[in-house]
Amino acid sequence: MIIDVHTHPIFHKAICEDKETLAYRKREFGIFKQSPTPVESVLQEMDYNGVTRSVLLPLDLTTRSGGWIVTNEEVRTLVDLAPDRLIGFASVDPYREDAAETLEYAFAHLKLSGLKLHPSKQKFYPDDDRLKPLYEICVKYDKPIMFHAGMSWEPDAPAVYSHPLRFEEVAIAYPELRMCLAHFGWPWIQETVMLLLKYPNVFTDTSLLHMDNALDFYTQIFKVNMGPLWIERNLRDKVMFGTNTPRFKAKRLLPALEAMAFRPKTLQKILSSNAEVFLGERRNERPWLN
Repeated sequence: MIIDVHTHPIFHKAICEDKETLAYRKREFGIFKQSPTPVESVLQEMDYNGVTRSVLLPLDLTTRSGGWIVTNEEVRTLVDLAPDRLIGFASVDPYREDAAETLEYAFAHLKLSGLKLHPSKQKFYPDDDRLKPLYEICVKYDKPIMFHAGMSWEPDAPAVYSHPLRFEEVAIAYPELRMCLAHFGWPWIQETVMLLLKYPNVFTDTSLLHMDNALDFYTQIFKVNMGPLWIERNLRDKVMFGTNTPRFKAKRLLPALEAMAFRPKTLQKILSSNAEVFLGERRNERPWLN
């Protein structure tokens, strides 16, 4: 089984009927050359790559630019088309006055499975007090958070907001809150590794924003910037498979990941087991709470 914890459904045809909305998504996400795709084709691509389930990530930019890169309701619509294959997260703009109510509705009524926050794009620091009500709601509903961390290719998304060290106070204050610092926090790999080692509730994913090709970039990060056995010996419970689709695709990232020659048990953890823990599907595998 393979779980892709990091996909953006901006080109799913079922939610692309409005041309102006689609143009807004392309502009804000910074990707323009792809076209709407029916859910059947999305599932066929998943099948081709052996991906069992994918996490869909929306983004609320209400106060930043007056819209959403996919709404919570649209995510619910997509999940209902393939509930066994798609996992829907919520998003909320921390600056909106009804942020807490919006998140409560997403969890209680839309039955979404986690929260997506993008400090750089939404322009907030993760340790800002205004985020506390959102973190507390995630704890209340036992939902994880997918944080963008490190550099973003998206326009108007300063990296300073997403430096991995800005997440440390959150990890300390909410030890029961599972959080993923996406993209390995690149270029701050060492800082991300430190947080993974120090805080059991902190995860990361493999959706690195590579500059050349996935194989060369993974080799540089996992075998050179990091010690060649760091993941095997210290981080194998903390890394999840994620692609950042549609910017990067599983057909490129999966072969590159497999070429790292991890032991089969480690690779299996990266591809599925760690995601199940992160998503709350393995409630007994949270030793930091025992």
